Amino acid sequence: MCDQYAEIFRRLSRPLEPEPVGCPSQLLPLPGLRAVLFDVYGTLLISGSGEVGTCGASDCQEALREALTACGMTLRGRPQVALDLLAQRIRCTHRQLQLEGVDYPEVDVVRIWAEVLAGLADQALICGGPWTDDELRRLAVEYEARVNPVWPMPGLESCLARLRSHGKLLGVISNAQFYTPALFVGLVGRTPEDLGFDPALQYYSYQYGRAKPGTFMHRLAAEELQRREIAPSEVLYVGNDMLNDVLPARQVGFRTALFAGDRRSYRSREDEALVAGIRPDLIVTRLAELSDCVICY
Repeated sequence: MCDQYAEIFRRLSRPLEPEPVGCPSQLLPLPGLRAVLFDVYGTLLISGSGEVGTCGASDCQEALREALTACGMTLRGRPQVALDLLAQRIRCTHRQLQLEGVDYPEVDVVRIWAEVLAGLADQALICGGPWTDDELRRLAVEYEARVNPVWPMPGLESCLARLRSHGKLLGVISNAQFYTPALFVGLVGRTPEDLGFDPALQYYSYQYGRAKPGTFMHRLAAEELQRREIAPSEVLYVGNDMLNDVLPARQVGFRTALFAGDRRSYRSREDEALVAGIRPDLIVTRLAELSDCVICY
């Protein structure tokens, strides 16, 4: 099934180039690192919308109509009705998880789409149902590929290959959904595992109902690495957002690199009190700079 999703991303994706941030690199050798963990969107992949959910209203409406059509579904009425229901179901799920004690909730997009289609069916705005998980997943991918275009960051494969060739464990901690691994297959032609990411060091927020900037996934990674006798100080976490990436990584004791490679997704959060006084170990504007600092010839 991952191949099907990868093909959708491959078919609907177009090359993107990073837009310069204008932020100078701050580089230094970081000897002694044994593992490097990455964010995905805005770090390993260029995100054309900057962040998930930031496309314009008209673009989102057209994307939804096209996605439904691709899945053999016909919407009766304005797409904005469905988009409003989508946003409402996400908000309700967030509130429910917060009541259960989750500081930074994450949704499972398949469940959300099931609730959206059920709501539309109740209003006689769409026919069919109940929908299978495969149908819901296909709809989620068709919509995501249209509203959040992505493309591999320049130097992605060579950076990972250099780190791997020097014995560094590789992992992922990302706010993401079930289809995120398929993006690598669709756009790079390789699974995350083929790229060198350890299967036990891949943490995607939808799996846990918890997102960054919470530290839940980072703590899971720290525990897994401790079992391999790798201390937090021997781990580097790389991400494009001071709040979502640098802060939680620092809180569990990881070294940090702020990726300032694309203006659309770079988040310095200069007015955010939670990151006041926090400085990353590195600021890199190209992935090649990262591998140079870690390998330390």
